[in-house]
Amino acid sequence: MVEFALPKNSRLTKGKEYPIPENATRLKHFEVYRWNPDTEENPCVDSYYLDLDKCGPMVLDAILKIKNEIDSSLTFRRSCREGVCGSCAMNVNGKNTLVCTKAIDEYKGTIKIFPLPHLDVVKDLVADMTNFYAQYASIKPWIETKTPAPSDHERLQSKEERKKLDGLYECVLCACCSTSCPSYWWNSDRYLGPASLLQAYRWLVDSRDENTGERLDELEDPFKLYRCHTIMNCTDTCPKGLNPAKAIAEIKKMLLVRQQG
Repeated sequence: MVEFALPKNSRLTKGKEYPIPENATRLKHFEVYRWNPDTEENPCVDSYYLDLDKCGPMVLDAILKIKNEIDSSLTFRRSCREGVCGSCAMNVNGKNTLVCTKAIDEYKGTIKIFPLPHLDVVKDLVADMTNFYAQYASIKPWIETKTPAPSDHERLQSKEERKKLDGLYECVLCACCSTSCPSYWWNSDRYLGPASLLQAYRWLVDSRDENTGERLDELEDPFKLYRCHTIMNCTDTCPKGLNPAKAIAEIKKMLLVRQQG
C-alpha cells in the first residue's frame, strides 16, 4: 500500500458529504481528495454516493459522473480512456493505477481516490509532473547515431533485435511506478526513478542506437541509478504489466560487464 503526500504545511480534514441518490439499487461510496491552491483551506476528503446502474463501469466513469452531475469544480487529468496516454494516473485504495482501466467492481466497499503520492499537488487529483518529465528528457529518449543514415532505406533491425524492446516501449509515462517507489520519494531530486530508467534501458538495447557508452556514463552515478533497492513496488503497480525493476537490474549488469571488460 502506498501513502499519498499532502501539500506542504497542510493537514487532511473531512470535507463535504454529498447526499445519497434516491431509489438507488446499486449504491457505491467514493471518497475523493480535494485541495484548491486558491484558498487557504486545508486539503480534505469529500464523500460521494453513486448509483452504479446510472454510471459507466470504470473508476474514471465515476469521477466523470461526479464532475458532470454533482461537483463541477473537481479537477483531474484524463484523455484517451484506453490506457495509452497515462493521463489519468491516480492512487486508488492505496495503489497507483490508471483509473480508465480499473473497473469499479474490482473494489469492495468504499473507493478512495487520491493524487499520485509524494508529488506536489497542483489541484485536487492533479499532481505536478514537472520534475518527472525533466528526468525523462535527461535520458535522451531518442536514437543517437554517429554513422550516416543509409541512403536507400531506414536503419533496420532483425526480428531478434526488435524483440528486445518488448516490455519497454509500451510504457505510457503515467508515473505510477516512480511515485510508488520509496527511494524516489526521498531522492527524487537526484534518483531518476523506475520510469525514466526503464526508458533509458529501452534505448540502451536498441540496436540502432550508437551511443551506448555515453548513455552508460550518464547513468553510472550513486544516485541516478543506484538508489534502486529492488523494493519491487514499481513492477507491482505498473498498470501496463511492465517490469521496471528488471530493466534497472539489466542496466546495472551492463555497467558491471563494462567494468570487468
